[in-house]
Amino acid sequence: MPDWARLPLAIAAGLLMALGQAPWDLWLLALAGLAGAMALYAAQPGPRRAALLGWGVGFGYFGLALNWITEPFQVDAAVTAWMAPFALILMAAGLALFWTLAFWVGAHARRAPLLGLVVAWAAAELARAYVLTGFPWGLVGYVWEKTPAIQWVAVLGPHGLTLATLALAALAAGAVRGAALRRWRGATLKAALTAGGLVAALAGGQAMIPPLQALEGQPVVRLIQPNAPQTQKWDRAWMQFFFERQVEFTAAPSHGSLPRPDLIVWPETAVPTLLHNAEEALAVISDAAFPARVVLGIQRLEDEAFYNSLALVGQGAEVLQVYDKHHLVPFGEYMPLKPLFRRLNFSGLAARAEGGYSAGPGPQLVDLGAGLGRALPLICYEAVFPQDVNGYAERPDLLLQITNDAWFGEASGPYQHLAQARIRAIEQGLPLLRAANTGVSAVIDGAGRVLVSLPLGEAGHLDALLPPPLRVTPYSRTGDLPALALLLLLGAALAVWGRRV
Repeated sequence: MPDWARLPLAIAAGLLMALGQAPWDLWLLALAGLAGAMALYAAQPGPRRAALLGWGVGFGYFGLALNWITEPFQVDAAVTAWMAPFALILMAAGLALFWTLAFWVGAHARRAPLLGLVVAWAAAELARAYVLTGFPWGLVGYVWEKTPAIQWVAVLGPHGLTLATLALAALAAGAVRGAALRRWRGATLKAALTAGGLVAALAGGQAMIPPLQALEGQPVVRLIQPNAPQTQKWDRAWMQFFFERQVEFTAAPSHGSLPRPDLIVWPETAVPTLLHNAEEALAVISDAAFPARVVLGIQRLEDEAFYNSLALVGQGAEVLQVYDKHHLVPFGEYMPLKPLFRRLNFSGLAARAEGGYSAGPGPQLVDLGAGLGRALPLICYEAVFPQDVNGYAERPDLLLQITNDAWFGEASGPYQHLAQARIRAIEQGLPLLRAANTGVSAVIDGAGRVLVSLPLGEAGHLDALLPPPLRVTPYSRTGDLPALALLLLLGAALAVWGRRV
């Protein structure tokens, strides 16, 4: 293969891989792209070319999967729209460096280069979840999200599933390469193992799906979705309109034969005032919600620091508990390297460097009251991090996500965010309530089934019975430690084996 063709083919393989993410969910095409990337790698002659291939695969993958990253720059288009293409290109190129390193390291395993790539690539995905505050959006293992195989995250975790997915693709690539070299015996064996692995992934996942739970007697929850576009959300001409819409949905009669809700959930930053000035607004909300408690997103100020918070409000506008978001979005909720951007004076970025949120102390449980149990709150982006959801020592009764997905537009971002929240529910075996400003709001059970939902871009509310917790999953007990230990063991074995060449 001529050198000039390698990089375009690598980018094409990455683009195919990205089609396995929401909203496309073309998992077979994605697996083909992954196997194609492995086959290109197996045909390359050395670490330098392998590194370039890895970068190309990553650039194609992240460039398509993260295309929604341009949307926040359109909110204040006059100031920040010019940054959008640069943000996407730089984000894709930067994240691709994780895969560049993986391909380069894998190519040094000369006796088993495909196995070396599997281990190095899985390690790179694990590192991507943690390094520089982490960004585990669109992990390779999420290709299974719309198939029964996603249930394996309850056992293996997302990084264990990524490792298994890469191993399956390596077998497929080995079969293709063996056939191309007319090594029919080896190619046939690897093809059979690939088919067997695919069947095991799907059939094993299907076998792990528990039956639907009986919900009679469970508490009733209501999710509020105001559908406030980000361009209007903080516009003084619209703020009162969206607040009153949420109050109206809160006071509305129950759906069908369900009783009045026991809990009402508003989305992230739903109240257009700071918490210490919100007494009047909270009184209106608690009166409309009677007799239910309300969980809502609100900003607060303390000691000259701003927090993106969740508040639990009882009757009489009493604030029962407050949780401050602790895993903030770099460049979105706070600016790293503030002195640099002030000095460069980039329009928009320099202004952002002067503001932003402060991080809360960490994960905590919110006691929702009798019958509802204790929830682990997740504000927006926090639902992307498996380690954050596993980060509290005590097991909650449910996961509770409030989010403002208006930032993500209406294409791929909100659907990918929903998919990852659903995966968190499967990992933990816990129900998840998700109230999103513009959607998708949903009640999800501990098997990841979306029981009821409000579609993207629609104002409304939904009532549902709260599913009880399911089983305590192996992943909820161990977190990422088994996957890390296995990667270290495999890496050490490859290193020892390589020295004996």
